[in-house]
Amino acid sequence: MRWDRAVRALRERREAGVLVTVATVRGHSPREAGAKMVVTAAGQHGTVGGGNLEAVAVERARELLGSDGGTLVVEVALSDKAPYQHGVQCCGGEVGLLLEPLPVVPSVAVFGIGHVGLELARILARHDLDLHLVDSRPGQLAPERLAVLDDAVAEVHVHQVPVLPELVLAELPAGSHVLVMTHDHAEDAALCDAALRTPGLASIGLIGSAGKWARFRRTLLADGAPDPDRITCPIGLPELAGKDPAVIAVGVAAALLGAVARVPS
Repeated sequence: MRWDRAVRALRERREAGVLVTVATVRGHSPREAGAKMVVTAAGQHGTVGGGNLEAVAVERARELLGSDGGTLVVEVALSDKAPYQHGVQCCGGEVGLLLEPLPVVPSVAVFGIGHVGLELARILARHDLDLHLVDSRPGQLAPERLAVLDDAVAEVHVHQVPVLPELVLAELPAGSHVLVMTHDHAEDAALCDAALRTPGLASIGLIGSAGKWARFRRTLLADGAPDPDRITCPIGLPELAGKDPAVIAVGVAAALLGAVARVPS
């Protein structure tokens, strides 16, 4: 598989990898600057030249996969007089390899794409994540309404679910962050109950006041929902006052992105 297709496939599978690029070449080398390869825990796609050079690249890339390290530069001499680990490669040059982690990006699901939900989607779409937009109303996810996301950095997944939007929870990737902000308190309640019963979610947030949460919490406890206090409500930044949808969305996005940044990929 070509390296660029491999990067895409890793993203779709939500699998981590490392992109290895021949960044610099001095003298002779088996590949030119710009050659790329993708390394995963169990395989590789593409080549940076084979032999000791490539074996070192794969070894260092897998070390990077197992750490929290960032971008790494590795210098490899191609000489029979240079130290080698995986066989002699005597092209006579020296190669600088750039190793860039390809982490599994965060996954965020927004249930309810009303005024606040759409503003929130516009902010989150500017970040490298998988963004799931869910709504039970026919017009809220219309292409012309979501056209503001056409330049999104995020991978946007649209879920139009007229009945039982909580079924989408089971389709979300493990470790997803869920935000509940629908137009209907009964739908919010059903989503909160279902989210608490869905294994593997990273966080659950509910839009609303402390009074709304007190009522929801009593109902969830009475219905036997596991650990209602996993739900955060209200959501956002309490110090950011204002009821305008864009202001609320900024606070919710800031709190969420802060939480995402603290969770290892």
